[in-house]
Amino acid sequence: MRGKRTITLGMGCFWSPEALFGSLPGVEETRVGYAGGTTGLPTYREMGDHSETVEIGFDAELISVDQLLETFWNNHNPVNINGYKGRQYQSLLLYRDEDQAETFNRVKKRMEADKGHALETEIAAFEAFYPAEPRHQKYYLKRYPDAADRLSGLYESEEAFLRSTLAARLNGIAKGYTNLGPVLREIQAWPMNPDDRNALIEQVRKVRW
Repeated sequence: MRGKRTITLGMGCFWSPEALFGSLPGVEETRVGYAGGTTGLPTYREMGDHSETVEIGFDAELISVDQLLETFWNNHNPVNINGYKGRQYQSLLLYRDEDQAETFNRVKKRMEADKGHALETEIAAFEAFYPAEPRHQKYYLKRYPDAADRLSGLYESEEAFLRSTLAARLNGIAKGYTNLGPVLREIQAWPMNPDDRNALIEQVRKVRW
């Protein structure tokens, strides 16, 4: 994929942020999980010192890290997340290299100047990402079983579907961050066999929301 990059962030309960970022053109894949701590093999019930996070795969030629960070800081309050201040719901950015670290800190300073106050977001080195249990992946999309049933069959496995760009967009629709029109227009530009594209669009149009 062109300019494929990955960013990992935490901004509260991971269901909504996954849908938010999944709605953005340029984002190719999302999944939720646990990161930022030291506990081995965390689970939702035994998270240890990890935080709920979203791993975002994106095409840097279509959406920049700056744009993703602006979305991040404009859509949560680092001081009080989900009415609870604790490690599970930490405002968190995990950098994979020095370029990401520099970008995170640069944009943070700019956003602090724009907002007129400090942003209490932890910025730390990425160590590991532990995918959350299947029931947490594309949480809002799964509330519309017709969508999942109708479209997952177009992929070689449910896992492939849930990690697809289509599932990311549909999860955004399910939460209300985007709607069908922009998603269908985007699909028209995807590099696909025309017959496969038309079949995909037909199935998406038939989804009962």
